[in-house]
Formats: sequence, C-alpha cells, structure tokens
Amino acid sequence: MPRFSIIVPSHGVEGRLSQALDSVLAQSLGDVEVIPVCDGPGCLGAHVADRYAERDSRVAPVDSPPSDGLAGARNAGLRAATGAYVLFLDGDDVLAPGALTALDARLAATGDVDVLYAEHERVPWWEGEPANPAAPLLAKAPDGAFAPSDAPQLTGVALPAFGAVWRRSFVTGHRLAFPEGHFTDIGWAGTALLHAERVAVLRSVVVRHLLRRQGSRLNRPGAHHTELLDQVELVLTRAAGQRLSAERSGPLFEQLFATVLKTAAHPRRLPSGRGAFFDRASALYRRHRPGGYRPPGGSLGVQHRLLAAGSYAAFAALRAANRSVSGTVASLPYPRGLRTRLRYRRDLRRPLDPNLAVYCAYWGRGYACNPAAIHAKARELAPHIRSVFLVEADQAHTVPEGVEYAVLGSRRAWEVLARAKYLINNANFAEGVVKRTGSVHLQTQHGTPLKTMGLDQSTFPVVAAATGSFTKLLGRVDRWDFNLSANRHSTRMWERAFPGSYEHLEYGYPRNDVYFTATADDVARVRRELGVPEGRTAVLYAPTHRDHRSGFEPGLDLEAFCEAAGEDVVVLLRAHYFYDQGARPGDGRVIDVTAHRSTEDVCLAADALVTDYSSIMFDYAGLDRPIVVYADDWDVYRQTRGVYFDLMAEPPGPVTRTPDELARVFRDGSWAGEESAALRARFRERFCEFDDGRAAERVVRRVLLGEPPEALPPVIPLAERVPAPAAAATLVRS
Repeated sequence: MPRFSIIVPSHGVEGRLSQALDSVLAQSLGDVEVIPVCDGPGCLGAHVADRYAERDSRVAPVDSPPSDGLAGARNAGLRAATGAYVLFLDGDDVLAPGALTALDARLAATGDVDVLYAEHERVPWWEGEPANPAAPLLAKAPDGAFAPSDAPQLTGVALPAFGAVWRRSFVTGHRLAFPEGHFTDIGWAGTALLHAERVAVLRSVVVRHLLRRQGSRLNRPGAHHTELLDQVELVLTRAAGQRLSAERSGPLFEQLFATVLKTAAHPRRLPSGRGAFFDRASALYRRHRPGGYRPPGGSLGVQHRLLAAGSYAAFAALRAANRSVSGTVASLPYPRGLRTRLRYRRDLRRPLDPNLAVYCAYWGRGYACNPAAIHAKARELAPHIRSVFLVEADQAHTVPEGVEYAVLGSRRAWEVLARAKYLINNANFAEGVVKRTGSVHLQTQHGTPLKTMGLDQSTFPVVAAATGSFTKLLGRVDRWDFNLSANRHSTRMWERAFPGSYEHLEYGYPRNDVYFTATADDVARVRRELGVPEGRTAVLYAPTHRDHRSGFEPGLDLEAFCEAAGEDVVVLLRAHYFYDQGARPGDGRVIDVTAHRSTEDVCLAADALVTDYSSIMFDYAGLDRPIVVYADDWDVYRQTRGVYFDLMAEPPGPVTRTPDELARVFRDGSWAGEESAALRARFRERFCEFDDGRAAERVVRRVLLGEPPEALPPVIPLAERVPAPAAAATLVRS
C-alpha cells in the first residue's frame, strides 16, 4: 500500500498537467501512486497521462466524463486509490519541493489522523508575490493531534480540498464523496469535518495553487452560483443531524454564510436571479441559525442582519452605494507624521487610564452639544475623572476657561485617545482611533432623525456619494458601547441606520437639560447678549443643510419677512453648522447668530422657531414654544435626502410653503394660537419623551460611574416638566 495517493483531475488544464505530474514524481518521498483523471481516451489529458504511465509505474490514469465535473473526477480517483492517505491536486497546481516528506514526518509525529491540514500558496498568474491564506487559520490550531471541538474555527469550509490529506480508510468508512455540482469543496470538507475524530495541522506549504489570469471559474458570471446554496444546505442539514455544540455550530454557520454573502454582494456573478438567490439564502439562514448566535461586527454583520430579515432591496442598495463611492474615499486619517504614529502605537501598549475621558463634538468644531453638557456634569458628579476636550486649532479660543483641551491631530490628542478609558463624541472619532479592550465609547448623536442617516442613506445617490464608505462607517459603529437616544423614534432609527451591538441609552439629550434649568433671568441675559431689542418677538430661523446644494442659501428673504410679519418681529438667523463662516449682513432686524457657540442659548432667546426640516425642531419642542414649518421644497428634499416620517402630516406647528403664508401666520397670531399648541402637544408627546433636565446626570452616573440603570433618576413625566419661560407673554402653552 503506497503512503499517498495523489489524485489529479485534468479537465480544462491539460496544458499544465505535465507540471503537476512532474512536481509529484520529483518528490524526495517516492512512496506514492499518481492518479491523473482524464476526460476519456483520445483527449489531450489522456495523451499526457499515458506518456507518464509508460515511463513510471506509479502513474495510473483513470477516466471520468467531463459532464461529471470536478466532483465526478475526484470521486473516480478515490475509487481507484489504494494509498493510506489521499491528496487532491488540481491539474494546474504543483506540490512544493519536499511537501510529501513534510507530510509524512508530520503524520509520524501525530500518529494516524483523519485529516491533516497544511498551508498552501496562491500564486498570481504572472508569478507575483504569493499569498498564504490558510496560515492565519491554521496558526490558531493546537500543536498536536486534536478533536475538531478543540479548534471549532477549523470547519473545513474555508479551506480547499487540496489543502489537506485525508486518511483513505476514514473516507471509505464514512462513504464520503464529493457532492455533485459546483463548489463541491464546501460540501466535501464541511461534511468530512463533521465525522472526523482526530485532526492535525502542518504549518508549512504543501501545494502551490496557480491562479488563472482569467480568474477562478467559480467566480465567473453564471447560474452555477446558485449551486453554492446546495452545498451550504447539504452541510447544514448534516450538521443538524449530528447536533453539534454551539461552539462548533457557530463558526461553521458563520463561515458558510460568509461565502454566501460574498457571492450575494457581487451582482456580476449572478446575471439574473439575484433576488431568488438572496431569498433562498435568507430562508436557509433562518432555518439553520444556531441558538444564541451573534453576527460578526462591521459590514459583514450588517449583511448578516439584512439576510436574516430577508431585506434584499436594502442589501442591494447598500452594496451598490459602497461600490459607487469606493473610488473617492480619502485615505484613513491615521496620525500624521512618523513620530506621532510611533508615539501613538507606543501609547496603545500602555495601560488605559481609568480616570481619563476624552470628548469631541462636531468633528472638533468647539465645546458644544451633548459632549459639552456631559463634560460639565462630569466635573460636578465625577471630579476624579480628568476630562480633555478635542477641538480644531482654529476653535481653541472658544473653549471655556478651565476646560482642558487638546488640538485634534496633535501628539497630545493622540496620546489621550490612546490612554483614555472613556471616549465621548456626537459624531465619530477618526478612523485611526483604536478601540481598546476595556475602553468605553459613548456615541451621543446630535439630533433626532427626520432625514435618513447612516446605512439608510445608501438608497439616495446624492447623499451616498458624499457620505463615503459605508463599510468604514460600520467599522466606526462597531467601536460604540453606548448610543444615546432622546426618544423611542430615535432608538428605532438608530438601529436601522447604525446596526451594531451597542447598548441604547434612552436618557434624553444632555444639551437640552438647560431648557429646564434656565430661569427668566437667564433668558433675558441671553437676549441682551444677542442684541434682541427689548419688547420684540424674536423668531429663530434655522434651515437645515441641503445635500443637493453646494452652499448656504437662506431660502427666504428675511428682511421682507420681517416687514410682512409685523413691526415687533426680529429674526435670529442660525445657518447649519456646515456654513458657519461668520456673521452675515442684515438690516438690524435680522441678527446672524450662526457663529454663536451655543445653540441652546439661541433657542432660549427665541420666542418662536421657524425651520424647514432641521432636527432643531425636536429640541426646541421641549421648551413648549411655537414652531412654524417653512417647507418650500419638501418634495425635493424627501426625494433627494429621504425622511423617516411625513413631517407635513405630523408637524410641530403650522405648515407654510410660501413666504406669504409664513408672514401671514405671524400677522394673524396663529403661530402662537390654540391650533399651533395642539399640534405641538402631539409632537412633544412623541419626540420629547426623555428630555427632562436630568439627561446628563443619567449619562454620567451610568457610563462614567458605572451605576446600574435602576439607580438612575427616573424620567419626569411630560406634564410635570417646567421649561424655561419665553420672553413673550402671549404664547399658548400646549
């Protein structure tokens, strides 16, 4: 009995068959039989194999019709094999020099095993730098012979059939055979590992797999990709029959569906029937998902969730959007400068500082929003925690006295990012920030979503093109431990837009606490600071950003509005922070407050809000002051940006569509009337659930002090909250 039987199918690679046979016959260990599998008498492969058989008795060709495919060819070779161990070698691959000697030595060391896995090289067709894809997986395996349960990540399905030698008595004893169809390696190896009892690993290269210039036949377009699901179903069905432990079934399930999703994500592979492929895969996923299974993180995890939900439209839109923007995404913003990078890497090896917190808001635009409110409360409730706020260099002068800060991109900023246990942001930290074990990342968000966010933007081309890679976005989401929410609507939308394993904190927005702690004196002071004349009605005009426009356009002639609305009306103009470029000229009745550091102060000063689709309406509603919607381009906005609900049907106050309509509601007083109050009451009930003046306290106690949820201050009922009073005395409360 020969030590090894080498089975070499030749269909389609007859021109390279001689290379494969030479690599086997030249091995230093000669105790082999070589079984070329040819298409039949008279074919090129048979001609080559017959010549080798005439010269070397170890070569014993067999035939298999091309219609039987790769599976049939290998099975034909198995029926003819007599060796103790079987190795499958594709006809255009070669054995590395000394491969059989290394395999024999390893088997002598481990004793008989059912399967011996080895490394292999993937060599580009131009003989470029080879890759060793199996090495990382095999490196995690135990050193000696082991049971598959001792290395559950080694399921077989992620490795090719030629990447192992198989004990022939094990194969015949379990009547193993390659299943018909394409992707037969998955069905073979996945099934074999279900029966194996002793497995070992050889951490050296045995096979050099020569890649074709035209690529793998399995990756080319065609209906054959649907057969992948046949193999997956075969393995999962047999695994279910063996009642695998969760430790084994989880990795097997995940590796099988990683292959499925790879195919589903490449529409060129399936010229037609992509939806049917996805639907069948979704049914398989739900039927065979192991109990307690948790999807992986990042983009792959999102694809798992969409597959489980059967959401083919969302899956297709996500992949299309990622492909469309992949060529325009800038390189990762890792620390600039060699010294800074080296220092950051060094600092990552130092212990976390349990009493260090790093804050950032709006990508460094200053001390603002939820991070600033949490920072202020932390100084009160957790003074032992050192807090550092990150800002851009041109915003350093805006940081309040006594607040420690660091300039984004500086060595000091990267140092605290590496060492801090707590990282708090209302946007996202740079790509290069590493999520360290033991660190706590809090995403505070910076508004309640009316417009689509995150992955939900993928179906809106204008927004998707400007967003960047959704895969990278999901990588940032995977750093989050907590995500802050102001209402249950937001919680549901965040789950859609930013799928991840973080914990939702339905605590309200800390930045809105001031709306319940400010007094009439505070309101008067802010109005004086902003230059609001005594006795005037201050209308805050805060339009949102338009993705389909390249710059700020107010959309309304504010001077004309003041004239038409009434003599006592002044406008506080606050453009979206994207357009914060200093004060804009006005005629005295229009006060540009865009550059004022605190949106909350501006809201306190205003007697009413006029906005289009800005999330400021959700925060301002907490003050229970009138809101008027100016929706002159609603249809265009929802088509280009996308929205989560119909604002026109569920507004926080009167809806106007023209400048005349807007001026009229102020002239006739309906902006502050009973109907306006009724609309606002319904809006507040839905969107002001958790904003009660104690959000920052709840966050600090839960995240920084580690208090359990049941120990936190309960949310004050909406009817019992007392917001800061408005300067105008004519308002109707909801």
